[in-house]
Parts: sequence; structure tokens; C-alpha cells
Amino acid sequence: MSENRKDQHIRYALEQSSSYNSFDEIELIHRSLPLVDLTEIDLTTHFAGRDWETPFYINAMTGGSERAKEINQKLATVAEACGILFVTGSYSAALKDPGDQSYAVKKDHPHLLLATNIGIDKEPELGVRAVKELQPLFLQVHVNLMQELLMPEGERIFHTWQDHLKAYGKDFPVPVILKEVGFGMDPKTVQMALEAGIKTVDISGRGGTSFAYIENRRGGNRAYLDNWGQSTAQCLLQLQDQCDRVEILASGGIRHPLDMVKALVLGARGVGLSRVFLEMVETKTIEETIAIVQGWKEDIKLILCALGCRNLKEVRDVDYLLYGKLWQAKQQRK
Repeated sequence: MSENRKDQHIRYALEQSSSYNSFDEIELIHRSLPLVDLTEIDLTTHFAGRDWETPFYINAMTGGSERAKEINQKLATVAEACGILFVTGSYSAALKDPGDQSYAVKKDHPHLLLATNIGIDKEPELGVRAVKELQPLFLQVHVNLMQELLMPEGERIFHTWQDHLKAYGKDFPVPVILKEVGFGMDPKTVQMALEAGIKTVDISGRGGTSFAYIENRRGGNRAYLDNWGQSTAQCLLQLQDQCDRVEILASGGIRHPLDMVKALVLGARGVGLSRVFLEMVETKTIEETIAIVQGWKEDIKLILCALGCRNLKEVRDVDYLLYGKLWQAKQQRK
């Protein structure tokens, strides 16, 4: 039996390693004289219509297979224990197969902060159905143009996407987040989302899992497009003028608390991680993973203390330096 496409995605995501991460080209300016006690620091953030106690979350990954079901159960266990948000992978598989239980994690984890995901190619009525069936706190609507173009079985008709965007942005039953899948979201797309009524975007830039890489390993022959897109930090810099008008979430290449804080300094309201969580639940015990994640909360507070910040609002005023490609790009934009 041939391997399920979702399982191929998991396998190639774990196999891939990125040679460049834009967060390595950001240096935060340390404050030598403490301005705040560690116990004063508040990590609360706000996006998608509610407050969140922690600014990082488990971002959309998988669903639609038995292996995906096992992974989602592990991720849900970690998320519930740590009090962080968990976003399932695209709910499309469950819409095609009502018997698919790979997304049904809430029944075993009643206190889980749960959201889900669907492609913008799907009719908004299917998004409403996903919300009714899974009862998520919000719905991610993902745009994955280059992945679709590289998939032999991918979409080839795109004129409906803008109409769907407008429908998702108007009187939808839960908050909607427009999400990229690792190619980076540009300012023009963010502006279109705002005009459609969507207030939150996940820019998901290059630097983490590349679906161009994955689709090329699944049989594509365009490896020269493996590194297509803009990096996460580059996207955040491009969106500086829009930070006060749109809630920006950052994902793509976030590896640890220092990357998280750098993204928050550049204007992100929250930070999503996918591959790091996938790798942890596949290689470590649940107990070990929970301990690491709980430690991240303390590490973020530690870094904020070293930057003289009491909360995530003050983080926006932290000074930083840029190097390499990020610095060069900033000079070009001037």
C-alpha cells in the first residue's frame, strides 16, 4: 500500500533541515542594570478575540491518518498540561471522511485550548461545518499557493480564493486567522485580509518546514524552488507599518525562546511552532516534552528581564541590531 500523503508530509518534515534562519541575524540589546523583578513579568498576549496566558502555541501540522491521530493525541496532551493553544492540521480530511478521528482530541482533553485549520480553496460553508464539528476557538484559513503549484494533485484554479477570503471575513461564527504555510506573507496580502475583515494573520515565513521541499521530495522535479519565499524575520520587518492595524502571529523557523522573543520584539502578538513540537513528541516522552515546554515559559521571562521588560507591550520598544541578509534588505527598502 502506498504511503498516505499526510504521512509523507510528516516524514519529510522531520527529515528536512534548513541551512538559513533569519532569526540568527537579529541581536537584541541587553540591559545591564535590571529594571524589573522576574516575578513581575507578565506573558499575557491578546489575539483572535481573547487573551492568552502564553505567547507561543502548537501550530497546525497534521491530520487525516492513523499516524497523524497518534501525533495529535500526543500534542493535545502536551498542550493541555501546559495550558497552551493547539491548532490541528487542515480539517479537510475529516470533511471528506466523517469517520476520520485524527482531529477528535477534545473528548480526551476537555480543558484543551483548541483551534483548527482549513484551506482557502474550500468553500466557506465547509469552514462553518469544521467549526460546528470541532468547536474550535478560532479557524485558521491557510494560503499555500506554491505548495499547490508544486503538487501534481494540487489546485490549478485560484480565482475563487479572493471571494472565499471575503466570505471568511464577514460574520463568521468564530475569529478567522489568515495563515501562510512557510513561504511568508507580504504586506499586500495582509492589506487584502484587513479589507476583507480579517484582523489576524499568521505570516509563517521561510526558515522552518518548507512545503516546496516536501512536494519536491514527493516526486516533484523543481528543487530549485526549495527555498522559495521570504523569511519570517524579513516578513516581520516588512510589516512594521501594519503592526498597529493587524494582529500578527509569527511562525516558520522558530526554534526556542530566544527566537520567540525576537519575533515579539519585531511586532508579533504570538508565536507558533510546528516542527519543534513534532520532533519532541516523536523523540521524547510526553513527560520530558511537558517539562521542556514549561521551562520555555520561565526562559521567556528570563530573557524579558534581561531586556528590562515587564510585559509583551514593552518588548516592542527593545533595541536590536540586524546583520547579513536582513540588514541588506532593510537598506534596499530605504
